[in-house]
Amino acid sequence: MTALIITITAFLASILTLYSGFGLGTLFMPVVAIFLPVTVAVALTAFVHLLNNLFKLGALWRDINRRITWRFGLPAILAAIPGAWFLTGLSDLPEIHSYRAAEHDFIITPVKLIIGILLLVFATMEWLPVLKKAKFTEKSLPLGGVLSGFFGGLSGHQGAFRSVFLLHAGLDKNAFVATNAAISVLVDITRLAVYGMNITLLIAQVNTELIIAATAAAFAGVLAGKAGLKKMTIGFIRKLVAVLLYILGALLIAGLV
Repeated sequence: MTALIITITAFLASILTLYSGFGLGTLFMPVVAIFLPVTVAVALTAFVHLLNNLFKLGALWRDINRRITWRFGLPAILAAIPGAWFLTGLSDLPEIHSYRAAEHDFIITPVKLIIGILLLVFATMEWLPVLKKAKFTEKSLPLGGVLSGFFGGLSGHQGAFRSVFLLHAGLDKNAFVATNAAISVLVDITRLAVYGMNITLLIAQVNTELIIAATAAAFAGVLAGKAGLKKMTIGFIRKLVAVLLYILGALLIAGLV
């Protein structure tokens, strides 16, 4: 039953992430953590996340907007460093509130509250007609990358902030999904190079068949999502991103993720 739940979660989260540009780690890690130690859940999530992004990149590479990938992605990676540094200072602040529900302890921290509010603000902006028509010019892409990288480094939710800016970069649905995936791979490789990924711990404590099944399910999610992309519109994707931003923001404010 454990393997089935983890596999189904990987499949569904992969489909959702293909369209929105974020969500795999946010959805997958908490589910895995129910059945496995948190350190192992983090390692498994990082492993599946990276391989899924590489597979997604291979499936969508023809639609990547390389200009936006580099002009947006490189500043985002560099800006994530001071964002992560700033996080260490905020981490020293006392928690705002803690509570227990369903036999689990939840903590509301200043970082979660700030990022949650920002995501709710961005989500609300997506529903305003005047901002739906806004597009970043070529010159503003690096600024969008810096803001995305900084807040992503601060909160760890790089994908959510990246999608907010890329939605206004004048990309069609295929280019949005593919370019988002390309930047995500750059971020993943950089992050894993800096923080590392405990492969030894993963192999030692997780059944190899489960690792393969979860990864294969994520790959299948990419293929299923790619097939469904033909029926999607960029308008639908924008609404989906906004809804997911609301959900993620609310979960962060409540201390649930």
